[in-house]
Amino acid sequence: MDTAKSPEFNQPVDIEIQVEGLHKAFGDHQVLQGVDLEIRRGGVVAIVGGSGCGKTVLMDHILGQLVPDAGRVRVADYTRDEAPLVDIANLHEMELNAIHTHWGVVFQKNALFSGTVYDNIELWLKEVKELDDKEIEQIALDVLKAVALPTDAKFMHTDIESLSGGMAKRLAIARALSMDPKVIIYDEPTTGLDPTSATQVQDLVLATHFKRGVDNPNRTTVIITHDKDLLSRLHPQIVMLHNGRVSFDGAFAEFEDSPSPIIRPYFDLMPALHMRDPLI
Repeated sequence: MDTAKSPEFNQPVDIEIQVEGLHKAFGDHQVLQGVDLEIRRGGVVAIVGGSGCGKTVLMDHILGQLVPDAGRVRVADYTRDEAPLVDIANLHEMELNAIHTHWGVVFQKNALFSGTVYDNIELWLKEVKELDDKEIEQIALDVLKAVALPTDAKFMHTDIESLSGGMAKRLAIARALSMDPKVIIYDEPTTGLDPTSATQVQDLVLATHFKRGVDNPNRTTVIITHDKDLLSRLHPQIVMLHNGRVSFDGAFAEFEDSPSPIIRPYFDLMPALHMRDPLI
């Protein structure tokens, strides 16, 4: 896989995810205090910020797992013509699940199912897309190859408990890819990995963004991370949260060079935050 730094991504046109005036508190603790954010279709966006700034809470709202105290989250609904933006709070569970069939999520702890490698790829394809065994087998071969994992029958039937951290992360990415998602979200994709595995996953994040499906010309990638090396490879749009609001929204080069008293200390601390696997 090519490990050279990627070019700047072309500016996409249509909005994929829109967050407006988002507030969320847990008891007396105000986590989000008016977050405004637009993620454009086909873009690569990294959401960063110090521990406890609300990155995970923001992601949980985008996924529809939390209800805002105020504000709203709208996402592109690919079940409808021209994929209009819809307010997640107005959707029934089945409608939200239908939208999520067009998304892939790679969680920090991978969230793999118990069982084998093949079980993890098969389940969503059988239950959600209702594909037959032959179709699933071909997709499994394709996505495992795409993430540089073995494709032989022995590996397919390997229990996931025996996989290394790097292999488990690649399997989580393969499982997300198997659904041919329009949107792929990564929560700390390289945290806890050794340098070699982390570099391989960085390559995968980049390659996965550009991997096109039959009907998927503009994949959108959203990453929550403290990994400075990953950001320097991808040069994404950077969205930094601070004190419950967006304190920076712009190009990585501007973020990297910023003298801001908010950005500079965080940027310098990123390697330490990444290494200690923080609660975000």
